[in-house]
Amino acid sequence: MKHPLKGRSLLNLEDFSPEEIRYLLDLSMRVKEESRSGDVQSRFAGKTLAMLFEKRSTRTRAAFETAFGEEAGHPVFLSTQDIQLGAKETIEDTARVLGRMFSIIEFRGFKQEVVQALSDYSGVPVINGLTDLYHPTQALADIMTLEEEAGPLKGKKLAFVGDGRNNVSRSLMIISAKMGVDFAVGAPTSLQPDPEFLRQTEIYRRNSGAALHVTDDPQAAVEGADAVYTDVWVSMGEESAESERLSLLKPYQVNESLMKSSGKDSTIFLHCLPAVKGNEVTTGVFEGPASRVFEEAENRKHTIKAVMLAVLGSEK
Repeated sequence: MKHPLKGRSLLNLEDFSPEEIRYLLDLSMRVKEESRSGDVQSRFAGKTLAMLFEKRSTRTRAAFETAFGEEAGHPVFLSTQDIQLGAKETIEDTARVLGRMFSIIEFRGFKQEVVQALSDYSGVPVINGLTDLYHPTQALADIMTLEEEAGPLKGKKLAFVGDGRNNVSRSLMIISAKMGVDFAVGAPTSLQPDPEFLRQTEIYRRNSGAALHVTDDPQAAVEGADAVYTDVWVSMGEESAESERLSLLKPYQVNESLMKSSGKDSTIFLHCLPAVKGNEVTTGVFEGPASRVFEEAENRKHTIKAVMLAVLGSEK
């Protein structure tokens, strides 16, 4: 069988065409069906995964480790306390060592330059499990969840409310623009997407026909939305700005009233987790019938497995 993505790294969804993203989503659906039916495979037998973590994680670590292990692969967790990741050894040297010992590398940390260097120097596929700029595996799971709930992606609307500059919002904007999903950002002016980044995604929107709406009015952002998405107001590494951020974003809380502003009874609520209930989302919305946050969390595993199968050429 042809392996269309074998040998590729996933550092940023800008590097993947709409057809390649569609391939990953279809493969994700397939491996989810296999999981639900108890169809056990061993497609990573004899392969090893290095999991490099500068930042803590629940879903990313659990998804990579279980997805690789249940396919008979051997995942190895390596934190900054375990290896010389940019401490006594350069990132480039660490990459060259790990590339000789592992089949694939995952990195979750701060700088995009680090995951790029790992890809440039290791000689094996590298998956971005989160950096300050991008969170591509999260966006894949989010879009998969939207498609499961709302049907074919083209023409659907996804609204992100809160910090519109963060890594999740950026990755969602990229994948939405490529897949024909209308995307709206409701954020204070100081937390809206960078104009240069908006220009970078313009070509994807032109090709797919997707619309983009950036506003400081959260009600306007969610109007007509098939899904309303939010994230924590204070990201890892920004704790010093907590009081200012909470005050600034209070009007952007996703509550029952804001959900009704979509004008659709079918609108779902999404969140990448962990959530601070009472800040960016009320408990009523998070625990309510519109919430799909745990289906979304499960889909992290299926999309991550699909990515690893594809870049290792292990899909059937």
